[in-house]
Amino acid sequence: MFELSDTHCHLNLKTAFQEDFEQVLSRAWEAGLDRILIPGIDLETSRLAVQMAESDERIFAAVGIHPNEAQIWDSSTQQEITTLANHPRVVAIGEIGLDFYRDHASRDLQIEILKKQLEISKNLQLPVVLHNRDAMQTLWSILAEWHDNLSSSGNPLQSHPGVCHAYSDDLFMAKKLMEKSFFFGIGGPVTFKNASDRQNLLSGLPLSAILLETDSPYLAPHPHRGRRNEPAFVALVAQKVAELQLVPVSQVAEVTSNNANRLFDWRNHS
Repeated sequence: MFELSDTHCHLNLKTAFQEDFEQVLSRAWEAGLDRILIPGIDLETSRLAVQMAESDERIFAAVGIHPNEAQIWDSSTQQEITTLANHPRVVAIGEIGLDFYRDHASRDLQIEILKKQLEISKNLQLPVVLHNRDAMQTLWSILAEWHDNLSSSGNPLQSHPGVCHAYSDDLFMAKKLMEKSFFFGIGGPVTFKNASDRQNLLSGLPLSAILLETDSPYLAPHPHRGRRNEPAFVALVAQKVAELQLVPVSQVAEVTSNNANRLFDWRNHS
């Protein structure tokens, strides 16, 4: 069996997984997963992500404040995220970004805390896991300036700055992001029968730029759409990617797992 990585999975949302957490993990390992990344969205889930990563060598953590939680940000939040990010099992800063669809926090505040967390990423040389909803133009301008600063300062992060989680923008923007060495997280929605836009996008992306993810417990792939998602279902995403890329699923597993290691450097965080 080939090895798979789920690069975005919220197992730290207790209400979704508290009753069968161990069974969910068992199904993941049985499905061929050998790496799972759990991102934080606030302080509590960032702490839990680290605790879960400490419990199993196949689990890794990202820590950060999601834009919809931006109102909790203050100097102590920044200090704790920085402290957590120094933990050896933390491989990224995230889930961070911008959400202009829900607007749970003001746009100015979202931009402010994104820039502060990008600074943490730069200082610790940890890649970012990026959330975007209806904010791509603003996000792009921030990321382009940040990446230019990485390049001008010779920061090694310039070669693997991060991943655009659940990427759904167009191929033109994807090419601009690829010029800055960003990866693209592909999950369950690409398997939906009405997802022709995402499927056309995926057909145009090189496999070398793709990461597999589930975003569990959200966005379960077909035929589980509408039910709770879980890491084992990343195998269904891999199958759809293989179909759209016209390559064997074993190749998708190998290349995307290598991409994930190139981005998160799992081996040096074990």
